[in-house]
Amino acid sequence: MLIPFASSPAEGCRQALASLQLPRLERLLARLDAGPRDAGDERSLSMPHERVLARACGLAVADGRIPWAAWQLQQAGRSPGRQAWARITPCHWRVGSDHVAMEDPDRLELEEDESRALLAAVQPFFDEDGMALEYAAPTCWLARGEIFRDLPAASLDRVIGRTVDAWLPRVAGAGPLRRLQQEVQMLLYTHAVNDDRQQRGLPPVNSFWVSGTGALGEAPPAPLAAAPQPVPALREPALAGDWGAWADAWRELDAGPCARLLAAASAGQAVTLTLCGERHAQSWTGGGSGGLRRWLAGRFAGRRAAAALEAL
Repeated sequence: MLIPFASSPAEGCRQALASLQLPRLERLLARLDAGPRDAGDERSLSMPHERVLARACGLAVADGRIPWAAWQLQQAGRSPGRQAWARITPCHWRVGSDHVAMEDPDRLELEEDESRALLAAVQPFFDEDGMALEYAAPTCWLARGEIFRDLPAASLDRVIGRTVDAWLPRVAGAGPLRRLQQEVQMLLYTHAVNDDRQQRGLPPVNSFWVSGTGALGEAPPAPLAAAPQPVPALREPALAGDWGAWADAWRELDAGPCARLLAAASAGQAVTLTLCGERHAQSWTGGGSGGLRRWLAGRFAGRRAAAALEAL
């Protein structure tokens, strides 16, 4: 089991952890052995859970250059070849008096026909800069172009709810992309799709975000089925900074998925739990033979779930 957004260095999260009781997680961690920590920091472009998933899928893990777009094509049964790809996410940037912040694209309620109409409008601009653009889902377009081969780009999960400027690509080769972004923003400002959305009380699509850049290596990546499936419950409240809702979601995880994993470990099955925060990822494994010995050792070690979470 892989749990992203299990912790955060934000003050609100630390306050929530101070009173958060997770008894099944406590017992589960007591049974399991900690493995090496995947260390990072809160300024990395790729999130810890993305690094864990990438390794499980056999992808190269370079910060901000995990080739998720090319991998997505490969998983869909298409060959991305050795070309470089990127995910292009149509999104809404909230403009404040002194900053611009990214709203969660999943909350746009963007329909397929709207997305396709917007893509058709911006496609000529991408073509002019040598980037082929195609539709994949309402909030996911795919782009092919050499500019994406070595372009480090922050993942959406790093940017949502935060100031955009801090995460924009600053490498020398990103200049054309920044110019393209400005051109597209001007075009979208007066697009009929956005006029209609605003009349319906929906936020306009006023920009795009680039992520998942790079090309696949020669070795074919593993399918997603071979990787741990992320538990999504903590993502939305963490990105929104709603730490009360985040704590409630943790209690539900503790009573449900953590309890089931604990039962599996108690029954002698081999289990793996990976917790990911803003900086680090940590895995624990165990169950199977020797489970009672590990449980007894952990029982009297006084290990606390809060300490494990704070360390992420």
